This record gives sequence, structure tokens and C-alpha cells, in this order.
Amino acid sequence: MTVTHGRPLTAEITEILVAHCGLDTEAAAREPEASLEDLGMDSLALLELSAVVADRYRVRLPEDAARLSIAEVADLVTRATDPPGHTENSIVIAAPLRLVWELTNDVANWPNLFTEYASAQILERDGRTVRFRLTMHPDENGAVWSWVSERTTDWENREVRAHRVETGPFEYMRIHWRYDTEPEGTRMTWVQDFAMHPSAPLDNAGMTERINTNSRVQLAVIKERIERAARAGSATTGGDDE
Repeated sequence: MTVTHGRPLTAEITEILVAHCGLDTEAAAREPEASLEDLGMDSLALLELSAVVADRYRVRLPEDAARLSIAEVADLVTRATDPPGHTENSIVIAAPLRLVWELTNDVANWPNLFTEYASAQILERDGRTVRFRLTMHPDENGAVWSWVSERTTDWENREVRAHRVETGPFEYMRIHWRYDTEPEGTRMTWVQDFAMHPSAPLDNAGMTERINTNSRVQLAVIKERIERAARAGSATTGGDDE
């Protein structure tokens, strides 16, 4: 279990233990790594802690909670109240599936397809898998974010799976793209599953909101650029090319 010291919830759990369970605050301060059992919390104190945590956070503590430190209890509650992030966003692009597939999987050209990337550097290719470094444009504070990802295409199943190799503020980030043919064109769907590091500036809920907002913006940009390319290709060839 990852323990995050100094988080506000650690102080809240400590206050609960003091107010409801008779915790000696000086002992807790002297031994921050000590288990609840070592801090003198007996079965009745643990039952009271479990009841307060269940009522306040809607979280059930495990039967072996006596073995946990205060920080570990706080971390457990944090994770239970902030479940892993999951987003799913899609858009229909008025263009043939093959064109959408080729343009969106040309990673080296992503700076011309997305508005958020300043560069995309291919590091390694191995069959259908590509490892690459993405670098974003500076944010509002002038910070430049960059990371390495790995991406594997599967044309037969019309899907792509990727993950961050350099996870940055994420504990993990897994990405799944799907492509489906519809009467109006090609539906491209982005699914992202992730969890934030406890020390990250955003929690899972906050990052979910940010990813959803940004995905809608980027999908709209990609739709416009691919449809423009499809029209240009149609004008050149004199018709649609499936």
C-alpha cells in the first residue's frame, strides 16, 4: 500500500482517533509509523474508528485494521473515496476508416493533427509497436510536459492499445482506441484508465474532468483536419476511397 504522509486526511483520521478512540496524540506524533495496535487501540477503539469512518466516508475498514498506521488508514480511505479514473469519448468523422486509421496512427505527424503537442519523437519501432516521446506546448505557467509512451496497433480488430512508460503524475495510464464504421463515416473512441499518484496536484476525479474536457477539444480538431484531408483527397481522385 502506498502511504502518503502529511495529507489532510491523515490529520482527520488522527482527530477521529483522539476524539472517539482515546488516542494519545503525543505517542502518535513520536511514532508516526506505528500501527494502531502499537498505539494502544484495542478492539473497542477499532470498532469505534470503523463506525466513524463508515459514517463519514462510506468506507469499510478491513478486519486487520489494527496492523495499519494512521497514514495507511488515511491512504486507504483516500483511495476508496477517489476511485481510479476512467474516461470514454468518441466522435464520428466523415471519412473512410482506412484514412482515419492511417492519419491518427501516424504518431510522428501528431503535432500536425493535435493542437496540444509540440513534438512527437519516435524512439523505437518493433513490429506493430512504437515507443515515442511526446512533448506538449508550454502550459499557462510556462511549464513544458514530456513523457514516453508505447503504442500497439491492431488493424484486424480496429483497435490500438497504449500506455505511458514514463508515468509522471500517474501511477498508471492505459489507453484504448477503437474504430467503428458507421453510415456517417468512422467513429473513433478513446478510452483511458488511470490512477493519480497521491502526491499529484490533481486527484482521480479532477484528472477525469480535465481529460474529458481536453479529449472533446482534440477530437473536434482531429475531426475537422481529417475531414478536410478527406475532401482534398476526394477532389483529387474524383470520388471516395474506401
